[in-house]
Amino acid sequence: MNEKRDVEGLYNRYRQVPLYLIGMFCLMTVFMYFVGIGAGVIATIFTAVYGAVSIVVFLRMNALSRDRYVEFAMEHGKMQKELIKEFPVPYALLDEDGKVVWVNDEFSGITETSKRKLMKLNIVQVFEEVTEESLPYQEDVTEGEIAFNGREYRYEIRRVQVNKVEPAMEETDAQPGEAGTDGDGADEQKKETKSSHGGSRHHGKTDTFLAFYMFDVTVVNQLAQENHDQKLVAGLIYIDNYDEIFESLEEVRHSLLVALVDRKINKYMANVDAIVKSLEKDKYMFVMPQKYLDQLKENKFALLDEVKAINIGNDLPLTLSISLGTDYKSFIENFEAARSAMELALGRGGDQAVIKSADRITYFGGKSQGTEKSTRVKARVKTLAFKELLETKEKVIIMAHKNPDMDAFGSGIGIYKMVTALGKTAHIVVNEVSSAISPIYGNFTSSNSYPADMIINNDQALSLVDDDTVVVVTDVNNPTLTECEELLAYAKSIVVFDHHRQTKDVIANATLSYIEPFASSACEMIAEMLQYMDEKIKLRPTEADAMYAGILIDTDNFLSKTGVRTFEAAAFLKRSGADVMRVRKMFRTDIETYRQKAEGVSHAEMVLDAFAISIITPGDGPESPVVLTAKIANEMLNIAGVRASFVIAQMGADVKISARAIDDVNVQIIMERMGGGGHANIAAAQFENAKAEDIKKELVGLLNEMYKEGDI
Repeated sequence: MNEKRDVEGLYNRYRQVPLYLIGMFCLMTVFMYFVGIGAGVIATIFTAVYGAVSIVVFLRMNALSRDRYVEFAMEHGKMQKELIKEFPVPYALLDEDGKVVWVNDEFSGITETSKRKLMKLNIVQVFEEVTEESLPYQEDVTEGEIAFNGREYRYEIRRVQVNKVEPAMEETDAQPGEAGTDGDGADEQKKETKSSHGGSRHHGKTDTFLAFYMFDVTVVNQLAQENHDQKLVAGLIYIDNYDEIFESLEEVRHSLLVALVDRKINKYMANVDAIVKSLEKDKYMFVMPQKYLDQLKENKFALLDEVKAINIGNDLPLTLSISLGTDYKSFIENFEAARSAMELALGRGGDQAVIKSADRITYFGGKSQGTEKSTRVKARVKTLAFKELLETKEKVIIMAHKNPDMDAFGSGIGIYKMVTALGKTAHIVVNEVSSAISPIYGNFTSSNSYPADMIINNDQALSLVDDDTVVVVTDVNNPTLTECEELLAYAKSIVVFDHHRQTKDVIANATLSYIEPFASSACEMIAEMLQYMDEKIKLRPTEADAMYAGILIDTDNFLSKTGVRTFEAAAFLKRSGADVMRVRKMFRTDIETYRQKAEGVSHAEMVLDAFAISIITPGDGPESPVVLTAKIANEMLNIAGVRASFVIAQMGADVKISARAIDDVNVQIIMERMGGGGHANIAAAQFENAKAEDIKKELVGLLNEMYKEGDI
């Protein structure tokens, strides 16, 4: 209304301009008489004629122009009304509750419903995707997506404030005689409009409406999908155990095996329009359109199983690792992501596919236990690289995971011996001495053969670290699980030795990383490295005992994850003075712990006739609850038919699961789905503020799901 008054005032001032000029001419005439009588007379005549003509024109045209103005305004209003009615964008006016008050022709045409019928419906009845929650009660605008009659729309709902409901606005656009209406259509719509006002969220007369717009985005979405589908995905394929396979195969069959592998890979990739290029004898690169990525996910990268089925006399099954990089801004970034994903796949033991996108990492396969590497070339190379790094530094700080077990402590002792043999200063970070290491821990703290600062805590470690310090992390590769994560941020040089499979959370920027998932324990890896040091390092019996105990605990007395190199490492430690009986006596349990272990086994329940699950509540005793659950899980593997065991321990408000496997089940992928991780044979997960029974139900459901999908 204010805008209308402004327009009228502007128009009136424009028409009155000639009248204002009469005064100016009169003033000019007065000045002309000072110039001369003749000039004044002429100016008087001109002013009189101009004034008379202006007044006559103003009086005569005033009524006519007002009529024309009113007529133009009416035509303009009708034009606006028709434009809105025939607007090519579907448009509807709703009351605050979402009831349809008015629609244009396009809206009626798209919904294939008459205006009269639409105005009896609520918008949530017209479109399933629109709900009462999507109406803008709080905000001014809400948006969403609608799929309707094979088309896709983006809808927008705006709050519209109306100062006054004009009579003209209350009338329907559908006049009597139009399609979908009768002679009483306008009156009926008026009644419905008024009733909708009265029944709205704000009782009584309202000045708030909702404008509902629909924008056809079908073509835009199709083009966006096509653009997404045609993006290139970079991928790599590595043969995990190429050397081991060919060592055990007759030479005349080498070319046949290579041809069969090439044929399998190229045939599989041809189904997804991929281009495959051999980089080396055991490495391939491929590119493919992104639209086929879901197809590979659905068949769970069947190429992994197809290649394992190849058998031309080879004793070991051939396995592949596949990595893909996708959803990055450029193809180069996709390729770098594929390389990173391949390192992750190999670090997890191979025989799996890893997809690394911009926001997540997805794993497929990984069910096999992997093939032990018989060659020690990698161990020798890593040892020499570690030695070269130590020669440039003066100080080494060694740390493992929180609540260190015997493998973590024993491998730390081995690294300590390696470092001190080179004349460097070394410290081991241990914050809490648990029952897992207490039997052997005192051999080092109470001995005069070792300095008082051999074992330090977090605060001491942070005060010692400087640019001339190397931080060595052992038996863990996840920074959040280390004894002192903050130490990693201060260290300039970081070295990682671990035998666990990698997850997406790895220690970044490590100067040297030696992760061998085929090794039974970190102590086995360090025992091998000690043999490749140029200096002939002579271990003390207590040091050999610590490392031997680490292997013994992690392999469950050489029953799990034990290979040729495991026994070779144990033999080296035995020659160095390790005493089997002495170690066994140190790790015997007390009678109360043994009773708790027996009770835990007695509570075991079988799931799918293959998985043993037990719930325990650890009692008081010298044994750590974590160690107790691990021992019970190991003990349940001795039950006939058990492929994997799970012990769920209620420890206060928290719950911990210890998982162990003896068959081809990979408990790591099971625990990863529950937020944990670990090794193929040994894994765990922890939950805060949880109940053991609830965790058991979740685990049973997951086992059933993975069993049906063929993941276990």
